[in-house]
Amino acid sequence: MKPRIFFSYVLLILIALACIYPALWTIMSSFREGNSLFSDTFLPKKWTFAHYRDLFVERTDRQIPYATWYMNTLKVAVASMVLGTLIQLLTAYAFSRFRFKGRKPMLMMVLILGLFPGFLSLIAIFTILNTLDLLDSLWALILVYSAGAALGMFVAKGFFDTIPRSLEEAARIDGASHMTIFARIIMPLSRPIITYISLTTFAGAWVDFIFARAILRTPQNWTLAVGLWNLVDAYNSTEFTLFAAGCVLVAIPITMLFMYTQRFLVDGLTAGASKG
Repeated sequence: MKPRIFFSYVLLILIALACIYPALWTIMSSFREGNSLFSDTFLPKKWTFAHYRDLFVERTDRQIPYATWYMNTLKVAVASMVLGTLIQLLTAYAFSRFRFKGRKPMLMMVLILGLFPGFLSLIAIFTILNTLDLLDSLWALILVYSAGAALGMFVAKGFFDTIPRSLEEAARIDGASHMTIFARIIMPLSRPIITYISLTTFAGAWVDFIFARAILRTPQNWTLAVGLWNLVDAYNSTEFTLFAAGCVLVAIPITMLFMYTQRFLVDGLTAGASKG
């Protein structure tokens, strides 16, 4: 084996360990008795499912509406995925197929804005939502997540550029409108890129904390990220193993989605990056 290949494998193994070890430690901690993440052994000495039970069973010392947080997060993520994917696909199709004044400056502006972290616009978004009386609302989060996904639009545009225009020209001769062409020709051919955009938009809404923490106020409207953070936020809080159990349940849906759609995810990313 060549030294270059050998060191590449070593580097990949080290990266994999750095990513997998914290996740395994969190999983093991969720089955560990007590409330501390520290342990002198990797595997729990005594296994327990009490922390998972405490997430869904009412407690006298503290109310943890974990099921409500889970449903709130699911509603926000699914709605953001549907609306955000539709917006990105329509925008990408317009930039890919139509030539209009200001097209290139608009593309450049969106690209430059996408280089900055989203939380830089937090104060402006908070002010707008406060003016519209949308604070402490799940719809506010859905609007923010749906409108804030710009990277997928560029990947979708690159994918649409690879679809032959002759298909659209033939449909236009038969009298098809632009929306008919988009819905009946472009969309069926775009399954990989639709999967990629849907999954990334869903994942972004599922795990986001910054915007959810700033917009949502009441515990009944919290998402999982805000609710779990609240468990260990107080100085006297020692619910670390309960926090670990909640994190494991959070990771299950998104992990299954990534595993199930892995092939389409790779196809969509590579196809969309082949032409810009």
